[in-house]
Amino acid sequence: MKALIVMNGYPNGEKFYRQSGRIQAELTALGVQTDVKRNGEITAKLLENGVIKTTAKDYDFVLYLDKDKYLSRLLEGAGLRVFNSATSIEICDDKALTYLSLRNHGVKIPETIPAPLCYTPNATPSVEFLEEVESLGYPLVAKKSYGSFGAGVALVKNRAELEKSEREWLYIPHFYQAFVGKVGRDIRVIVIGGKAVAGMARIAKDGEFRSNIELGGRGEKIELSPLYRETAEKVATALGLDYCGVDLLEGETPIVCEVNSNAFFEGLESVTGVNIAKRYAEYMLETISKKR
Repeated sequence: MKALIVMNGYPNGEKFYRQSGRIQAELTALGVQTDVKRNGEITAKLLENGVIKTTAKDYDFVLYLDKDKYLSRLLEGAGLRVFNSATSIEICDDKALTYLSLRNHGVKIPETIPAPLCYTPNATPSVEFLEEVESLGYPLVAKKSYGSFGAGVALVKNRAELEKSEREWLYIPHFYQAFVGKVGRDIRVIVIGGKAVAGMARIAKDGEFRSNIELGGRGEKIELSPLYRETAEKVATALGLDYCGVDLLEGETPIVCEVNSNAFFEGLESVTGVNIAKRYAEYMLETISKKR
């Protein structure tokens, strides 16, 4: 059996190589010949007759560790099984679309107001829209629809900061949310094949409300309660994800903060001792074997 791991075309840190390398090693240990290539090193084209031609055609499956929705759709169109699917990756990459896709699936999400898109030069924020956002109450959270590692997330404490945020992000897809949960803390749960396999608390560094490890936060081992497991599994199933990291805010019931289709697992492995790379490799191999 032969597998392809696709990385981003322009990885900006060693952790991207370590993530790919860990899964490659686990797949190899299971007897799967595995190549790692960056997006752009793979030829995939849509011909004028609608046929897709790709140099990846000889692989049995693809692990897609990128967010480029075009290459993933080309690979799927060529008949390859892609983990995760192009649709699931696209939904998770757009945070506002993630929340819209989770409605009516039995999970709790923060109250959310998407900002209107602006294409007009030198426009000013709508007063009516700002007043609507204020109905969420202060402080509130401003988020860009696209972004990773805590980038594009800001805490807004008053009208002046709201106006500033809206001016700066007027031409960028973004939205606003009610501030819920505990300041500087959330629960990261890794789900593989619809089952929660490990979780940790993420705790922000002093003076930071975002709990991302990349921003100086730290992980802490916890025992996942049945309710948190169930919520994370509902999220993964609703979005059709083979693998994901579900970030949950703590309340009377868990509140979905974000969903990452390519969640890094290095920190969680070190905190929990669970071999996430092996679990994911085993799941992919089992899934493909069942299709044969």
